[in-house]
Amino acid sequence: MVILELIEKTSALAEGDTITIPLHSPDEADLAAAWCARTGNTLIAADHTSVTIRRGRPADPISDLPTDRRPGARLWLYTNFDCNLACDYCCARSSPKAKRRALGVDRVREIAKAAPAAGVREILLTGGEPFILPDLDQIVADCTAALPTTLLTNGMLFRGHRLQTLQAMPRDRLTLQISLDSATADLHDAHRGKGTWAKAVAGIHTALDEGFTVRVAATLTTDDRNEENELRSFLDSLGIPQRHQVVRPLARQGAADSGLELTVETLIPEVTITAEGVYWHPVGADNDEQLVTRDIFPLDSAIALVQEQFLAHRATADAAARTFPCA
Repeated sequence: MVILELIEKTSALAEGDTITIPLHSPDEADLAAAWCARTGNTLIAADHTSVTIRRGRPADPISDLPTDRRPGARLWLYTNFDCNLACDYCCARSSPKAKRRALGVDRVREIAKAAPAAGVREILLTGGEPFILPDLDQIVADCTAALPTTLLTNGMLFRGHRLQTLQAMPRDRLTLQISLDSATADLHDAHRGKGTWAKAVAGIHTALDEGFTVRVAATLTTDDRNEENELRSFLDSLGIPQRHQVVRPLARQGAADSGLELTVETLIPEVTITAEGVYWHPVGADNDEQLVTRDIFPLDSAIALVQEQFLAHRATADAAARTFPCA
């Protein structure tokens, strides 16, 4: 009887809709599960009194993403939070007065060793300004030994012993991502400090001259498309290829009081680790609402938890869309 009722009731459902059917005996739950497996429907829940069935198989939002955008493919590490700059829109509230909150060499080494087996394809080191750290060379060595690594920096500290640190870093497994927000100094300096544009451009030249792969990332604080076009033309003139030009809008996070509102529901997660724990996305690493767990290890379990929460958010959004049509 339960099979006949399942056939009748689910045939009237739209793809993705659910229905709950009462059971007359405990054995009927097993029958319902077997029927779902054979017919391409999904058993959502079952107990001794009822079963809940979803018509069809749920979409897998993770497999629909490009491989390099799937949660856990890119692993962000906040090496520290202190910085030589105090940008007025910094999502991490970094500044010379910020506490270091460093991950530390030992913890980074343990993360890097565990990352490949956890499905990570790339490590990204950010801050704060990583070149402030006295042990950055060892951090980079441990990460590049495990996986291709990107090191984010404002590019302003490439002199003295820090230049020597840069020169000792590997070229084949390391990309330097340097921040530059505009084609001329005015807009960049307005947010990052007087004279910072010229120093960042000098840092780009130094990194290129040293033979590094250089990516340039810009935060646009206006909606003026001419600003972006002029910036891209300037980056072209520096020899930065289009694929290494990252241009993004301002996010309303951290120190920024304007920009896009970004939440765990609207962001595809990029697993991010700080000294405090595992966060949903690097833009929210100073936001308690984006803290997923304080347990960094086991790393594969932390990544799996982010993936589970991502699937749950997408399922909730899909269900809301189905149950609240306006026409």
